[in-house]
Amino acid sequence: MFVTTCCSRRSAPSRSGTRPPSCASWAPTTSSRRWARSTAPSGASCSASSASRASAWSCSATCSEARAELRSWLDRPDVEVRTATSRMIFGVTARKLISHDDAASQGSLWKCFDACTRGLLSFSLCVPGTAFYKCMQGRKKVMKMLEQQLGERRNAAEREAVDFFDVVIDEMDRPGSEMSESIALDLLFLMLFASHETTSIGLTAILKFLTDNPKTLQELAEEHESIQIRRADPDSEITWEEYKSMTFTSHVIHEALRLANIALVVFRKAKQDVQIKGYTIPQGSKIMICPSAARLNPKVYEDPSVFNPWRWKGTPEPVGGSKDFMAFGGGVRQCVGADFAKLQMAIFLHCLLTKYRWKAISGGTMVFYPGLRFPDGFHIQLLPKD
Repeated sequence: MFVTTCCSRRSAPSRSGTRPPSCASWAPTTSSRRWARSTAPSGASCSASSASRASAWSCSATCSEARAELRSWLDRPDVEVRTATSRMIFGVTARKLISHDDAASQGSLWKCFDACTRGLLSFSLCVPGTAFYKCMQGRKKVMKMLEQQLGERRNAAEREAVDFFDVVIDEMDRPGSEMSESIALDLLFLMLFASHETTSIGLTAILKFLTDNPKTLQELAEEHESIQIRRADPDSEITWEEYKSMTFTSHVIHEALRLANIALVVFRKAKQDVQIKGYTIPQGSKIMICPSAARLNPKVYEDPSVFNPWRWKGTPEPVGGSKDFMAFGGGVRQCVGADFAKLQMAIFLHCLLTKYRWKAISGGTMVFYPGLRFPDGFHIQLLPKD
């Protein structure tokens, strides 16, 4: 079925009660989600919409970080794409959000979040060595660090706004604010957690698809080369106008996200009784939606298992999600970082395709369980462009 509920067939009543602890128990609260949406970071160069406000906050840093990261790949005979891009993106976000240099701490914070990601959907067996145990221990370490840093910032004799941590503290100190300490910590954890995994898996999938589809790679490279040629300074940073002109890049990203099934599940609550194919979902039931039923629907997508970016040509961009495209969820609960993630992917692809080429070394096997995973990684060698 497209949905799974806690109820059985033919109007079986829902049952309430306690449940075993799970990684989902530390999911972001409604208050933190609502606050995040109402306070998107802003900037002078990209202020036309919520997407552009978020992009201005990170566009420059992402471009600089991507170029530095790619230069470092040249010195390595073997690069595992998901791990490398995950560290890169997490590094950018951690510096912008909480002024944390994860490279200086040997990636300790990233390792905690990576453990959270790997144990997000796992059996609730809190025994040392299990994915669930590592997930919960990783979260515990992160929350302890954030709580300590929050206390130090709030108690500082003098403080100036230098990162998103200070924005959160200012909101906490505002009279009448709903921002409690628990919501603040939850919000910061959410933004750090969500910032890197979606983008790194998406980028790994894109590079794998491009490796297997030379025609797509050629057209995508031509789009980015044409943008670079029109600049007075070829090495200048990407502008908002340039980003919005990357039409085929947008098609490639959306097609990769459709196939990658990055949003593993989407949770909802039935506001009223719902009848569907002989089933009754009672009001108040918790519903788990499976996005795979939409992304591989042959009634919507011709040859749904085939990577075909041209299928998006002439179609409106799926803003806000829809029942047929739920890469970032949908509706008012769509991922607050959706536009941010797509911007990061586009910037990375621009930096990659205008200066470099690559060849696959090993790995690249794609397994969906339930979301996209690369059990053997995807290893490449980066080379200067001819």
